[in-house]
Amino acid sequence: MELNTRLKELKLAWIRKTYEIRNKEAIERRLSYIEFLELLLEDELRNREDNSFKRRRTKSNLPYDKTLDDYDFNFQPTLNKKLIFDLATCNFIEKKENIILIWQPWTWKTHIAVSIANNALLRGYSVVFTSASEMIDNLHKSFADNTQDNKLKYYIKSDLLILDEFGFKPLSQNMIHYFFEIISRRYEKKSMIITSNKVLEEWDSILFDRTLITAILDRLMHHCNLLHIKWESYRIKDYLENKWKS
Repeated sequence: MELNTRLKELKLAWIRKTYEIRNKEAIERRLSYIEFLELLLEDELRNREDNSFKRRRTKSNLPYDKTLDDYDFNFQPTLNKKLIFDLATCNFIEKKENIILIWQPWTWKTHIAVSIANNALLRGYSVVFTSASEMIDNLHKSFADNTQDNKLKYYIKSDLLILDEFGFKPLSQNMIHYFFEIISRRYEKKSMIITSNKVLEEWDSILFDRTLITAILDRLMHHCNLLHIKWESYRIKDYLENKWKS
């Protein structure tokens, strides 16, 4: 059919699948040509948005699917819930700001980061999630096959880069410079979320070059939402509850 050929040439794949059904609907409901066209275009747009989300969700490398509805704010009374929900609107990405979550181990800071990332994906932003250790390992491997430029672009170009568990491993001198390049090239252009168990004063144990520490922190903190919370961990809570039950 000529119409199918034209729709294929225009890459209107979903309209090709739905126009016959929508045509019957238009006849039954006595829709105008414009209303019929609006139905077709809405189908196509919804499909493209859904496919775009799925592609970006796959590329994001998020470890699991979490939302703020799954988070137990009652157990963390010192957490600024309003601020968390404000950040979850993703306005910080629009403003090219960063988030640094410095909390004790096992307090579900990654859960918060992933929840914000999911909201970013729903709003059409690109996201890359990586642990600091994974990023270091990937950069090391990229030197072996001479793909370090492509790997750097991977960590630089996304709207939101999430660096999880920063400080778990110290960076080598060579990696510090590449880490600085990622931070520097994202500065005031793209946003980051960094989770860490180490307070900023302890970052010299991760980044041994004091000059670069200052330069990195200057860029990260210039437009930054810093949440530094000390509290009991979820896993310790579960351990204690199970212990007393037994």
